[in-house]
Amino acid sequence: MLSAPVTGYNHTSAAINRFTVNGAGGPNLGPHQGGGKQVCCGLVPREWTLGLRAIVEWEEDPDPYAYGKWAEAPYSDAWRKRMAEHKKNYSRHRAVVDIPQYTVAGVLKVHFLPCNQIFVSADNIKPGDPRYPYNYPMSMEEPKVCPSP
Repeated sequence: MLSAPVTGYNHTSAAINRFTVNGAGGPNLGPHQGGGKQVCCGLVPREWTLGLRAIVEWEEDPDPYAYGKWAEAPYSDAWRKRMAEHKKNYSRHRAVVDIPQYTVAGVLKVHFLPCNQIFVSADNIKPGDPRYPYNYPMSMEEPKVCPSP
């Protein structure tokens, strides 16, 4: 096994407050952001094996800019009360996903797409390279209703 930095790409309008991949924490991600921060470290096999999977767990805030519109003074008792109500809208998710074949192990990259679709790679290829398996636009259109799994 090799240690691998963890990074994320959020292709949605929600904020990813926190996430883990196989238990290793990743950076928080604002809407339509990612790739700029890495957290150390997850583990990846030196050599890819058939059936390699990742468990991704995350928390998202569907309205990450709401507090900027509040009249309450930041961090006042009224603000904290409103924030507690806001946090009730956070959702927590878990997905088990396949990791595509790689020849050289690299950064654990987690992509958050609309409708809680998750993709993980563990190669040394950067997004944008034609060989990279998940070249999605950072700002993806989100359907009003997600298809059933």
